[in-house]
Amino acid sequence: MSGILTAGKTSGKALRAPESRSIFNVPNVLTSIRFCLAIAVMALIPTGHYLLATIIFLVAASTDWMDGYWARKYGQVTKFGRIFDPFVDKIIICGSFIALVGIEGSLIASWMATIVVGRELLVTSLRGMVEGSGKDFSASWLGKWKMVLQCAAIVSTLLCLISPPPATWLWITTNVLVWSAILLTVYSGYDYTVTAARLMQTQPDDPDASEPASE
Repeated sequence: MSGILTAGKTSGKALRAPESRSIFNVPNVLTSIRFCLAIAVMALIPTGHYLLATIIFLVAASTDWMDGYWARKYGQVTKFGRIFDPFVDKIIICGSFIALVGIEGSLIASWMATIVVGRELLVTSLRGMVEGSGKDFSASWLGKWKMVLQCAAIVSTLLCLISPPPATWLWITTNVLVWSAILLTVYSGYDYTVTAARLMQTQPDDPDASEPASE
């Protein structure tokens, strides 16, 4: 499945939106708002405000789709945005998993949060190494689905905490989402590692290598 990761001739410059020079645009403002919302979620979960945390998390997740769509549609992709956007994604996902550890009724264990954070650190390191050599290390649909499952697992866990004990169907659904998210997190990390190893074995002037891309 390592081929799912786009790192070849067809996914490099041709599919990348042209970059804008100004960082003061709508997509970056939306990303900044998402960063603030992420901090709010981190503050609300430990204090037991699970309903408000759920609402804010959903709003934050929606801005992730909006800023990417706006940037591509109106040609407002920036180098800053390509770094800041995935950084904020990591903050809200990793932060939420960490915040949910140890809360009574939460299905997220400390080892699960460790896997999520560890995977993000690994992929970030691999991306810096590969793109530093001038090769493309774009995100794959596998990575995108990983984030979708992680978001769903977080929301479902928060719903379980709003009014305990949760309904049986919600408890089962949350278990499925949490375990699916963890399994896909592990597998996508493996996929990125295999792809990075293959890319680093190619020559710098290899025709398959291209400019860096965002996650």
